[in-house]
Amino acid sequence: MNKLMQFTYKYGALIFIGAVILFFSLYSQYFFTYNNLTDILRSISIVTFVALGVTISLTVDGFDLSVGSTVSLSTVVTATMMVWFEMPLIVVIIVPLVVGALVGLINSFLIVKIRIPDMLATLAVMYIISGVHKTYTKGYAVYNNMPMSDGSTAPGAFYEKFLWIGQGKLLGVPFPVILMLIAVIATHLFFKNTRWGRQMIMTGGNEEAARLSGLKVKRVRTYAYIASGVMAAIGGIIFAARVGSGQVDAGSPLLMEAVASVFVGYSVLGAGRPNVIGTFFGAVLIGVLVNGLTMLHAQYYVNDIVKGGVLVLALAVTFMNSHRKKTS
Repeated sequence: MNKLMQFTYKYGALIFIGAVILFFSLYSQYFFTYNNLTDILRSISIVTFVALGVTISLTVDGFDLSVGSTVSLSTVVTATMMVWFEMPLIVVIIVPLVVGALVGLINSFLIVKIRIPDMLATLAVMYIISGVHKTYTKGYAVYNNMPMSDGSTAPGAFYEKFLWIGQGKLLGVPFPVILMLIAVIATHLFFKNTRWGRQMIMTGGNEEAARLSGLKVKRVRTYAYIASGVMAAIGGIIFAARVGSGQVDAGSPLLMEAVASVFVGYSVLGAGRPNVIGTFFGAVLIGVLVNGLTMLHAQYYVNDIVKGGVLVLALAVTFMNSHRKKTS
C-alpha cells in the first residue's frame, strides 16, 4: 500500500497530465496537432514566467502575491513607453524590468528589514501596485494613437519589432514559447548548478541553519524577491507584445494560475517542494485543461472551477504525503 502511495505521489501528476491529453485527443482530432500544442504552450508562456517568480520566492520560504499586479504595471509601462513617449525599443524593454526589480526591492525591504510576514507584505504591495498602475493610466487601457485626457491624441503606436516578441515565430516555433523554455531551463540550471541557487534552497530549507553556516540569508532573500519581480515584469512585456495594448488588470487572473502551477509542481516526481520543472508541468496542465475545455465548448467561468479543483487536489496530495512522512 505504501509503495502504491509513493508511486502515485511521485508520478500521479504526470500520469494525470497524460490522461487529460489522451482524453481531449480522443474527443477532438484537432487537439493533438502541432498548431494546437504550440498554441497551448504560447498560452502558458506568460503564466510560466509569473509562476517562476512565485517558485523563486517560495524557494527561500517566502510567498510573492504581488506578481499579478507587477505584470499589470509592467504591461502599461511598456505600452506607454511606445504610445505616449515614443522611446527606443531598448528603453521600452529595460524600463519595465527595472520597475519589476523595484517592486521586488520594496517587497524585500518590508519582509527582510521591517520583518512583515511575506504574505502580508506582498499582499499590501499587490494593492499598492494595483492602485499605482491605475492612477498612472487614469484607469484606461493604453493603445495606438489613443485619445489623451487633454483632448490630444497619443503620438505613438506599438512597434512592429516589439509586437514580434509576443506574436512572431522563429523556425516555426512561437517566440514566447522559445523565451519560456529558455527561462525554464536557465532557472532550473541556476538552482542546480550555481552557488546562489543552492544558497536559496538552503535558506528556504532551514534559514537558521543557513545563517549559522555563514550565509547572508537577508541578501539571499532580497535577491529572490528581486528575481520574482523581474520574472513578473518579463511576463508583462510579453503580454503587451501579444495583445498589442496595455491592459489595466492584465495580471489579475495570472496570480491564481501561477500559484496553481507552482503547487501542482510540488507533486511532480515527488519533489514535495517548489521546483522549476514541476512548475512548468503544472502550467502545462492548466493550459491543457483550459484549451481542452474550450474545445468542449464549456462556459468560460467553468475554467476557474477546474483550476481551483486542480489546486485543491495538488495541495491535498502534497500535504497528505508530508503528513505521512512525519508520522511514519
